[in-house]
Amino acid sequence: MPQVLEQPDGRWAWVVLLTCMVAQALTLGFPSCIGVFFTDLQRDFQATNSETSWFPSIMGAMLHGGGPLCSILIKRFGCRVTMMLGGMLSSLGMVASSFSGSLNQLFLTAGLITGLGMCFSFQSSITVMGLYFVRRRPLANALVSIGNSLGVTLWPLLARYLLETLGWRGAFLIFGGILLHCCVCGAILRPVATHVASEPKEDPPPSPKTPTRSCLATCVSTIRYHLALDLLRHNMGFCIYVVGVTWMTLGFPLPHIFLVPYAMHHGVDQYWAAMLMSVVGFCNIFLRPVAGLLAGRKSLAAYRKYLFTAAILVNGLTNLICTVSADFSVLLSYCLVYSLSMCVIGILIFEVLMDTVPMDRFPSALGLFTVLCGVASLISPPLAGLLLDMTNNFKSIFYASSFLLISASLFIGGGFYAEEKKKKKKKKLKQNGQAKVEDTISESAPMQGLSSEDKDGARKQLCPESICYVTSV
Repeated sequence: MPQVLEQPDGRWAWVVLLTCMVAQALTLGFPSCIGVFFTDLQRDFQATNSETSWFPSIMGAMLHGGGPLCSILIKRFGCRVTMMLGGMLSSLGMVASSFSGSLNQLFLTAGLITGLGMCFSFQSSITVMGLYFVRRRPLANALVSIGNSLGVTLWPLLARYLLETLGWRGAFLIFGGILLHCCVCGAILRPVATHVASEPKEDPPPSPKTPTRSCLATCVSTIRYHLALDLLRHNMGFCIYVVGVTWMTLGFPLPHIFLVPYAMHHGVDQYWAAMLMSVVGFCNIFLRPVAGLLAGRKSLAAYRKYLFTAAILVNGLTNLICTVSADFSVLLSYCLVYSLSMCVIGILIFEVLMDTVPMDRFPSALGLFTVLCGVASLISPPLAGLLLDMTNNFKSIFYASSFLLISASLFIGGGFYAEEKKKKKKKKLKQNGQAKVEDTISESAPMQGLSSEDKDGARKQLCPESICYVTSV
């Protein structure tokens, strides 16, 4: 049977939206429950805070850093196959991790394999949303991000229950079966009919006389394309955004990992401590659709990047609330305020990226973007754990997170403002140059069709000073 191509913004697009929502709940929301197992893993393996922190950092790094490989798979096999492959890998990693005898084995199974599988499923959902929705893309991205909120809400509660009932090994085994549902999500995706505007290609096809490129040159060209290195050189907005968000990622995931241990360290009950992250996710379920409707308004389209910058700034300032007190009421207030800024960041982080680069280069740009964010996610928790071992004070982690987020917001906002100002200046100079050319053409236009004597007379009328000079002579 011939393959049926779905149309963007059609009926099946909303089915895909629900599918991607579930996929993001299973993958992007999963790291929020790692803090529940932090103390038990540290006790069972007799490890320090810094050593145990490598587990969530490797998982987060692979979740974001597998972007280029995911981009290649999507280009070659499509989003459906890539998402199903991700479901199998993430399930296999969690099942194998339940038999781990050391932290190194846990790093390989739950960190590397599961993180890479979740990357394939998550980034496939992001890419297919950009293909299925065109006119209603901001609203669709906001609605699909509810899946992340659902995951952040449900994963910690489920993890706490399974940890008390089956231990962390039994919980990881159950998680392997749950993550296998990403294969079901991938099976629902259908190929979508894409319309690519006719644009001149950057590299024209070589003529038959051109010699075949070497294997090294082919590899370099492939890496440059799938890592969007050309966009870094020619698209200053993309460069500013990538650098700023990478710096932000150093501080953004720290509260997700250390909030629950911080509350338990100061005497908060285990169930109430796990409830804190669930409160953040529960609030985002209702806040993200509203924020998505506001962000999707045409009047705010030009200011989305500044709204994203403001959300990062508020998020950084919010983390300072945890340094005031570790009382449950204070931490609950922190979670309520934190969920507002987290909601806006979650909605706009990929929407601003789509506004910055062409859609046909989005998979490659997403690959480079996630690689750099993955590197930041890899080194951030271990450095925070080392800081905690040195100071023996959780407040230092929240101070560091605030500093990184505030400085990143100032860099992104200032960079975008400077770039816009430079573009306006160039556009104004170009318009002035065109105006001068048009004035010259309009002045010379009346001369056309006149004889040489008439032209001399017209020039004399245009220059009265020369007439005075001639009469005085």
